[in-house]
Amino acid sequence: MIELNLLPDIKLDYIKTQRTRRLVFTVSVLVTAAAVALLVLLLGVDGLQKKHLSDLNRDITSETSKLKGEPNINQILTVQNQLNSLTKLHASKPAASRTFDYLAAVTPATVSINNFSIDFTKNTINIAGGADALSSINQYVDTLKYTTYTSNNNKNGSPAFSNVVLSSFGLSGGQDKSQAASYTITLAYDKSIFDITQEVKLTVPSVVTTRSGVQQPTDLFKSAPAPVSNGGGSSHG
Repeated sequence: MIELNLLPDIKLDYIKTQRTRRLVFTVSVLVTAAAVALLVLLLGVDGLQKKHLSDLNRDITSETSKLKGEPNINQILTVQNQLNSLTKLHASKPAASRTFDYLAAVTPATVSINNFSIDFTKNTINIAGGADALSSINQYVDTLKYTTYTSNNNKNGSPAFSNVVLSSFGLSGGQDKSQAASYTITLAYDKSIFDITQEVKLTVPSVVTTRSGVQQPTDLFKSAPAPVSNGGGSSHG
């Protein structure tokens, strides 16, 4: 079959131009429609966001008014704030319950305590008591001086006590041989040993036999003997 193209070239160019124009027009319409749809969508989202924010502000205002109308709301908020601070307060308080374990660990078996006071603000301790001999008291002082501690934050060890001073001592002359000598010791302690957030371990000189090794810690404390005018006083630095 033989086909003859009887259209002139100018007519063919015209048809091609028309097709191209229709294609460009169609694409333009589609792009315009997409842009309009996107614009409508953005406007809708913007409107929804503004409405949502407006609803939230209205709800906040309403709930605030309700809270302000609650009786004793200020007291309730104060209590809540105090409850929130309990954890911090607990972490900052000293672990006072460790005191008896420490005393049992550092006090020689031949020494007892008649009076004990500790100041957790100044980190100081005062100890008064009795012993079987002045040599035991001197041993007690040296034990306090050379006792170290380790903790979570201190693996190498540091002195647990400092400024250990035998401020007074004497001979009681009573019938109780275990209370033949009396003493008063003042010292300072490293506050880390009472840090409730740390696990602390004391290391006592091995040459000392302490109360914790021979008997119950409660035997550490005894009542003071009747005063007898005997003995003297000096300091043991």
